[in-house]
Amino acid sequence: MAIQENSYQMMAKKVVKEHQKQKWFQLQLLLKRKAACLSLIILVLTVLAAVFAPWVAPYPEQGQGVLNIENRLQPPSSASLLGTDIYGRDMLSRVIYGARISLFGSACIVFFAALIGVPLGLWAGYNEGISGAVISRVVELFLSFPSTLSAIAISIIVGVGWPTAIIALIIPWWPWYTRLVQGEALSIKRMLYIEAAQMLGYGKIYIIFRHILPNVMTPVIVMILLDLGPAIIAIGLLSFLGLGTQPPMADWGLMVWEGAPNILSEWWISIVPGGAMFMVVIAFNIFGDALKDILGSNR
Repeated sequence: MAIQENSYQMMAKKVVKEHQKQKWFQLQLLLKRKAACLSLIILVLTVLAAVFAPWVAPYPEQGQGVLNIENRLQPPSSASLLGTDIYGRDMLSRVIYGARISLFGSACIVFFAALIGVPLGLWAGYNEGISGAVISRVVELFLSFPSTLSAIAISIIVGVGWPTAIIALIIPWWPWYTRLVQGEALSIKRMLYIEAAQMLGYGKIYIIFRHILPNVMTPVIVMILLDLGPAIIAIGLLSFLGLGTQPPMADWGLMVWEGAPNILSEWWISIVPGGAMFMVVIAFNIFGDALKDILGSNR
């Protein structure tokens, strides 16, 4: 028994060491991709600007919604680099503060979706009994409805507002993580070191969280990065429809909606937040795709 346990531990340690050796090589591959590095720089600067918004924004009070009617609809100038909106508020300050809501909201969506979906996927993938089958059927039920339409319906029923919009998007989002992790767990459970752990009498919970979870985290992390962009768009869509963030605060979607009636004359009101959203979403996608290729090629 002791010999078997030592063999099992050596096998597990060998797998861990192989993963550690790959990390430096993966980092080198990532640094060679200029588009991915540029995307990472854009994302880091955007996050820093959002975190330090009170010190970075030229007019912090206007970024938080304070009106400045005497300077309404001013085009980009030295006083307001990106112009002012219909209420005279500095657009650069509004975009920086809008980044706070958009980025934090998208992070909440993918974090809680993963927090719900990953454990369910682990259990459904490792345990193919009745509970696993029930989880699979529930996931299929959720995935049969379009996520955006489900979120809109939930927001209309429950009520408008930023917290409601976040919850409305988490509900149809988590099944995608369950489906991903379930497939990975089904593959990993057939590996030799998992069979060795089973023969040694280790329980399901121990095997799932000690050996299967670490091996499914790579695709989960990649999926989280790729989902942050769509989550920003989804939040912006709900706000554009009047179901998400409410004035005087604003995310990028609400800012685009506020400038939509004047898009032909005062173009900067919609183009500036729309451009910020587009840039960040593309950066998330490029960096996530690069990470997916690098990690996938070394698995």
